[in-house]
Amino acid sequence: MKYLLASAAMLAAAGPACAQTISLKPIAEARLRYEHADQEGLPEEKADALTVRARAGLTASSGALSATIVGQGTLALVDKHYDGVNGAATRPIVADPENVALYIAQLQYKAKAFTLTGGRQKIALDDERFVGNVAFRDNGQTFDAVRAEITPAKGLKLDVAYAWSVRTIWGFQGKGARQQAVSGDNIFANLSYATPVGTLTGFAYLVDQDETAVQAFRLSSQTYGVRMAGAHPLSKAAKFSYQLSYARQSDYHRNPNAYSADYWLADGTLDVKGWKLNGGYEVLGASSGAAFTSFQTPLGTNFKFQGWADKFLTTPANGIRDLYVGGGYGWKQWGALSGVALSASWHRFDSDRLDQHYGDEIDLLASAKVKKTMLSVRYAHYDARAMATDTDKLWFQADWAI
Repeated sequence: MKYLLASAAMLAAAGPACAQTISLKPIAEARLRYEHADQEGLPEEKADALTVRARAGLTASSGALSATIVGQGTLALVDKHYDGVNGAATRPIVADPENVALYIAQLQYKAKAFTLTGGRQKIALDDERFVGNVAFRDNGQTFDAVRAEITPAKGLKLDVAYAWSVRTIWGFQGKGARQQAVSGDNIFANLSYATPVGTLTGFAYLVDQDETAVQAFRLSSQTYGVRMAGAHPLSKAAKFSYQLSYARQSDYHRNPNAYSADYWLADGTLDVKGWKLNGGYEVLGASSGAAFTSFQTPLGTNFKFQGWADKFLTTPANGIRDLYVGGGYGWKQWGALSGVALSASWHRFDSDRLDQHYGDEIDLLASAKVKKTMLSVRYAHYDARAMATDTDKLWFQADWAI
């Protein structure tokens, strides 16, 4: 909390803005989710979890200054599963442990070309591959940090953050390798420029995870890379968007492994009159140095990548190559439903070295909104070959927010 008080003093230096009228905005969210998992190779192959999560808070703002505080709680109504921190790991994991926590506690100064945020906050950079909020999990991931976003010229933006603590998805009961919070000197830096063909971003992520409980995973790393992303209309009814990214990662701080590994991404999406077709190729490479090391993204929203069955949240020692294609269709309005969308995707997973075919996965999603409630049904089927075991997962979810 001393860091939050320090941030408060820093932001208070803005002075005259405090004299303006204070406006209040309530924050309220609720989620109900049922998750079923069927995973071969465990003593009890099936798991069922029904969880409810609620968040409530308030944003007070006056001119350029604002303060936000949000608390959250997660409760398991049906707990026939392993939540990652409680119970025996004889059933499949559903990574939503019961929790009560201070989710957001931040102060912010926001001007035309400068935003400064201090305290516990969400940080989601680019596509969240390297730094994200893990919003799919009930408890989310936040950072105790100070972040500055500067726009010195049109199209040019500098985004720099220093985080001394990562508040993980494991909640207050976190233990062992799944701590409630992981401390360290983390630095996230993005410099982006909007060009006529897309936004070009150079980034540097210095991840410090040297605590005794997580040290065995050797996750401290330095990652430097470049990303290009853009969207272009092909006609009045068609649009093409793309992402291209490359990064190089190596050991950092007290990581005992001397290693280096590469990351590649090429992704394209075509939208035509409600139809969407997507394809891509992503590589998290194996190390060219120490054995059994590979490109890792411990602070990313990894659920978004490499299939929803969560088989590759930690990159295998021999790296991973993910070839994927997908498609879907959406309706703006369908009776009482809005934002209706159906989608499907297929992944082929191979190693980056040793020519192993890990397995294949099919993911299906249907979602729609009814007034302020988003409803979704999600399914994942992983067909194992050389990595993990056959797994099926099914989710029914309702999200509400004021």
